[in-house]
Amino acid sequence: MNVEDMNASFSLSLREKVASLIRDVPDFPQAGVLYRDITPLLADGDTFSSLIKEFAQLYEGKIDAVAGLDARGFILASPIAAQLGVGMIAVRKAGSLPGPVIGTDYSLEYGTARFELHDFTVKKNQRILIVDDVLATGGTAGAAVQLIERAGADVAGLCFLLELKVLKGREGLLGDYDVQILCVL
Repeated sequence: MNVEDMNASFSLSLREKVASLIRDVPDFPQAGVLYRDITPLLADGDTFSSLIKEFAQLYEGKIDAVAGLDARGFILASPIAAQLGVGMIAVRKAGSLPGPVIGTDYSLEYGTARFELHDFTVKKNQRILIVDDVLATGGTAGAAVQLIERAGADVAGLCFLLELKVLKGREGLLGDYDVQILCVL
């Protein structure tokens, strides 16, 4: 991982520590996919705490809620929302929320999927930060943007732990959004 290419919004020491705690798992969940395992990072309490504090500092006073993307985005979004004293909105995989829901289909690095949202958890013109662990093709994040905007809120930014640059996920995000990424791979 090239530390110089990483976002300067975060401290160099945090970026280096987080990068050292990401584990590559080849051929998971299927052959040809390189999975980025964040569980060693989550198990390191000091680093995880520092990560949440730095993410929260970037958005203090700028957002009204945090939207976490199913499933690993929840792990990051919930403590960021708690740190900022704002609510957390769950953007879930199809069939995970009892109706009524709004939904949208999207493409993944290795298939297709659907996201759903309880639109009654989103307030009109609310400034929402979308949080996920990895920006890959941009399909997941793009679907979340569509749902948040369809529910009547404004996307105040998107925040990711990792970006898989070779997959050009930023190009998949239609619109001019503030995108913050801790580590670029």
